Amino acid sequence: MSRRPPAGLAAVRAARVPDSRRLRVGVIGLGSGCTHIDGWRQHPNVDVVALADADADRLDVAGERFDVATCYTCAETMLDIERFDVISLCTPNRFHKALAIAALEAGCHVLCEKPMALGATEAREMLAAARRNGRRLMVNFPCRFSAQSRALKAQVDAGLFGDFYFGRSVWHRRRGLPDGSRALADLGVHRLDLALWLMGHPRPTWVLGSTHEPTAGGGWAGDVGDLATALIRFDNGATLVLEASRATHIGEAELMETRLFGTRAGLLQKNLDGGPRCEAQIFLEQAGTPCDLHLRPAAPEAPSAMYEFAEAILNERPHPAPGEEGLVVMEILDAICQSARSGEPVRFAA
Repeated sequence: MSRRPPAGLAAVRAARVPDSRRLRVGVIGLGSGCTHIDGWRQHPNVDVVALADADADRLDVAGERFDVATCYTCAETMLDIERFDVISLCTPNRFHKALAIAALEAGCHVLCEKPMALGATEAREMLAAARRNGRRLMVNFPCRFSAQSRALKAQVDAGLFGDFYFGRSVWHRRRGLPDGSRALADLGVHRLDLALWLMGHPRPTWVLGSTHEPTAGGGWAGDVGDLATALIRFDNGATLVLEASRATHIGEAELMETRLFGTRAGLLQKNLDGGPRCEAQIFLEQAGTPCDLHLRPAAPEAPSAMYEFAEAILNERPHPAPGEEGLVVMEILDAICQSARSGEPVRFAA
């Protein structure tokens, strides 16, 4: 159903004139989707032309706020009627696979919120659809796209740290939100992807995982979150410890930290005062003296994931955070859960 119905399907199809200079974008899901709209609007050659959300009230609010007239309460109907170059997929995780495949089959590139699917099997189906239709599939891992993360990555790529051999990446909350998702998929996925990206995406060889459920006796009103931990071993000999929880007895409201040890230097990115603002430090030796450096990006803001995807499409160059990297994240998350159930390490095929 459209808030402002098209004049007729034939008229809409007749108006579909490709414009290689601009991208037509549709956004499905208006929770995190509103952030996507802001991100797309950073780019001068992108038009957000239609929105979809099952919540009609939220749809009307977003349509008015962003001055987007064409709105649908059914995403499938929108994909059938409208012509898009790109779809931003911001629905709950359980809808990602079906809607991503539908958009890819309709000839759209897809930017999918993290995690890209409910598991690696679904992620592989999404990638297969992208390849089958010659379309791009990107995953929105927002931790990569801050100015600070980009500055760290530039130092990594310049060889400052040497080879990373150990890391610990953490996201703990003192109190989580009982929205039905799990800490591993909700929080751990961010810190896992950030660590893998900074480490240069080594291939995992085995994973040992453990999970724990808080109870009302622990001070919470029922089961409002969980704790997941993992030790991940890579083909280059490096190891990574991953931790995620949404209801933990800690002093901070939130603790976000990624620490990596390299053969030449180490790094730490962590949040400040229990909030979203982060700092980054580099630890090394110069002339035999330990030095601690605070990283200050030249630009306080960085282009969004949406901007970067648009640039890649318009300039026909590789896009960041491709679906293949999202699949590896899903494979590791699946292995953590499998290992937690069995009590044994899960090994990856060579």
